[in-house]
Amino acid sequence: MRRAAGRRAGALVAALVAVATLAAGCADDDVDDVPGGGASSGTPSGGSADDPTSASPGSSGPSTGEPADEPSYSDWELGVHVLPRTPDGFGEIRPTPKELRVRRFPTTDLLPPPADGRFRSTIGPVTDEVRQRMGDTWSPSCPVGLADLAYVTVSFRGFDGLPHTGELVLAASEAQAVVSVFRTLFEADFPIEEMRLPTTADLEAPPTGDGNNTAALVCRATRGATSWSAHAYGLAIDVNPFLNPYSKGDLVLPERASAYLDRTRTQPGIIHDGDLVVREFARIGWSWGGAWSSLKDYQHFTATGR
Repeated sequence: MRRAAGRRAGALVAALVAVATLAAGCADDDVDDVPGGGASSGTPSGGSADDPTSASPGSSGPSTGEPADEPSYSDWELGVHVLPRTPDGFGEIRPTPKELRVRRFPTTDLLPPPADGRFRSTIGPVTDEVRQRMGDTWSPSCPVGLADLAYVTVSFRGFDGLPHTGELVLAASEAQAVVSVFRTLFEADFPIEEMRLPTTADLEAPPTGDGNNTAALVCRATRGATSWSAHAYGLAIDVNPFLNPYSKGDLVLPERASAYLDRTRTQPGIIHDGDLVVREFARIGWSWGGAWSSLKDYQHFTATGR
């Protein structure tokens, strides 16, 4: 497990670069800004589904925070297998590598995990330090000011079965409600691979199509248009984007995640219509991109309907 965690940490900088070209806004029929999993994630189109889909790579350990046994992790180096760019700026859609068809990685702790293994959360202003880390994901030209945003931390259960601390920047008006959603997901042992702030490095990264960051605010306009995404207001969150990809026509984001378009898969971390994740976001008035008709955005939850 130490070796796998070290490999994960070594690839973290490249993985942070995951969504460079995905920070574009979207309506129901436009590409969304997938701030956590776009350009540097798994393997898209043509993905094979000949692997078992009912495996349990995300089964969690006991609520004490200790995993039940040593898990088997995915043997894939994240954030380093750069894809050729297509004319639209994304990476080439590639089949999902065998190593990612049942995806499981340990979480690298960027923030201290909850010491007692229980759910913890904080809601506060976007401080100068947080603002600096956000980099170009926010600017004064964005449609929401820093005073109307909140820096939120929540506990989440990793695919390593351990409790971790994640961070999001959200619309301050939605922060309490969103925290309540993640509290329920934590208590239900719903696994999340990582939850960190997108940065300038993400926006500038070459596409690798294997990212899986759960994230909220990325302030960019819709590609080729002037309208803002719900992410630009802090009113959308993408959850486990590699396991819950975006698809429209031949486009799949992350570009290596095509195997996960098979929604009969029941691996932990995958979101299905009517399940706990969808119900919890619906409880606070947010809708799910997996229910859209002109495209499918299985990772995307939004307070605006787009």
